[in-house]
Formats: sequence, C-alpha cells, structure tokens
Amino acid sequence: MSTPPAPQHGRVDPGPAALAGERRRLTNLAYRLLGSLADAEDVVQETYARWYAMSAERRAEVVSPGGWLTKVAGRVCLDLLGSARARRERYVGEWLPEPLPNRAELVGGPVGGGSAGDAADPADRVTLDESVHMAFLVLLDSMTPAERVAFVLHDVFRYPFGEVAEILGRSPAACRQLATSARRRVRTARPPAAAEQHAGLVREFRRAWAAKDIAALVGLLDPGATSTPDSGGLVPAELRPIVGGERIARAFTEIMGLEPRLELVERTVNGQPGLVAGVDGVTSAVLAFDVADDKITRIWAVRNPEKLRAWAAA
Repeated sequence: MSTPPAPQHGRVDPGPAALAGERRRLTNLAYRLLGSLADAEDVVQETYARWYAMSAERRAEVVSPGGWLTKVAGRVCLDLLGSARARRERYVGEWLPEPLPNRAELVGGPVGGGSAGDAADPADRVTLDESVHMAFLVLLDSMTPAERVAFVLHDVFRYPFGEVAEILGRSPAACRQLATSARRRVRTARPPAAAEQHAGLVREFRRAWAAKDIAALVGLLDPGATSTPDSGGLVPAELRPIVGGERIARAFTEIMGLEPRLELVERTVNGQPGLVAGVDGVTSAVLAFDVADDKITRIWAVRNPEKLRAWAAA
C-alpha cells in the first residue's frame, strides 16, 4: 500500500480498465464502514478523483494501485465517521443503516445487464453476506470510528495490521487493540438464527400483519421486542423505538388500518429475509428483522425515502 520515493523505470500507469475492477471492492468496504450506500458511492468517487488528480508519472510510481485506492478510501471513510456524530445530532428520529436489496430477486435478474465489475447501480456492487446483516451494521455503528475501521479492514477484509495502521495513523499494535475491543462487542451479540427459522417468522409476520391479527403478531414477537423506525422526519412515523411485543403489534395493525392498500412482499434485505411495504408499486418502507428462540426480537423499519432509492424497482 506504500509508494516508493523514486520512479520505478518501466512501470506503466494503469489505465481506467485496470482500475475498474477495484470499484466493487471499494464500494463493499465503504458501505460496511459507513452503513450508507449513497455515502459509500461518494467515497468511491472521491477516491478515484484523487487518483486521477495525480500526474501520470506519479500514478506510475504507485506499486499497488489497488492498495493506494484502499488507503485513500479508508481515510475518507474515517473522516466521515468522525463527523457522523454531529450529523446524527441533526437527524430527525432514529438513524439506521441504508437497506440493500438482492437484485437477483427482481424479475429478469439484475437491472442493466452489465458485468459485476461495471454495474451501474452501487447496490449491485455490494456483496450480501453476514457482514451486511442489519443487526451487524447496527452493532458496527456502536463502535468508535477507529474501532470500526480496524475491525472491518482486518476481520472482514483481512488486511494486515501494518496496512490498517497506515490508514488510521496509529501503530500496528494499537490497531490490533482496537480490533480486539471491537471483537469483544461482536462476541456479546447473539449469533444469527438459522435462515429457515428467520424466513418462517418473517412470513408469518407478513400474514398476521396483512390480516391485522394482533394476537398472532403478539405471538410472533418477543415480549421485550423493539421496533426501530427511521423516517428522517421526511414521512410520518414514530421518532423513537417502540418497545414491547404488544405495543409493536398494535402499532403495525394501526398502520395497516390507515393504509388498506399497503402491499407486503417478502424480499431479501441485507442478505436476510425481510419485508418490503409499498402502495401502487412504490416502496414506502423496508423492514429487517432479528430473531432468536423462535421469536422476533428486533424490527428495523427504514422509511426515509432517501434511503430507499435502491428499492425503486423492487
């Protein structure tokens, strides 16, 4: 990830085609660090802008262009994470990570027909695995910026601590301690439920919600369940989490009563079974779930339209 102090004779400046394959990896990294697809795309664009702002001679000196791009993207993300606290203080209501669809579930497959490396939509470039589950992203958001960067780069993307240290501006030993601290937080979280159990509970929740069956909803929810909405103040919604299975069941039943045309579709949300709610083909909410012991324990309901752009074709 470092650059030599003097030009390397015979080294050629890699062209756009050689760097295009890095875009997917950078988008994956930035989304996991920021929890925002829009911010991740901005980071990737800024990273490439800095690359092409250098002279061709300077670019030709870079030993590892991919490593250089990763270092810059990591530092840009770190700066954004540092300013996120101030931005969250101005955010109306609860802030949740931006949900991601599984484009393969769309009729006809992914939109655009491009290859994986040149996908036009940033959402198509994010790999859906356990490191993008909503519960995991919410947990990452509880970490300090330095912890999050150290943990994601080392534990998720397998970068050595020497390279992580270059991004964080700390010693490798300090970065190892940051990752260890972050790892402790992850260990305290419950492991994800089996996919079949998760999907079955989400399916039953959809049926009970559509039927406005409060008793059935209460039966599916843990008594201490929490439902967290994210509207950004842009659409009508609760601004604080709803706690308690019965309270959640009544709140969701009331939503269905206010909008009888609401359609509920089972979709993959951040790599796990979830629900998409909409009216007349327009997505109005995306719901992610956490389950344990045959009960739904957490619901994350993203209603902020600025976070639903990737679901326009859902």
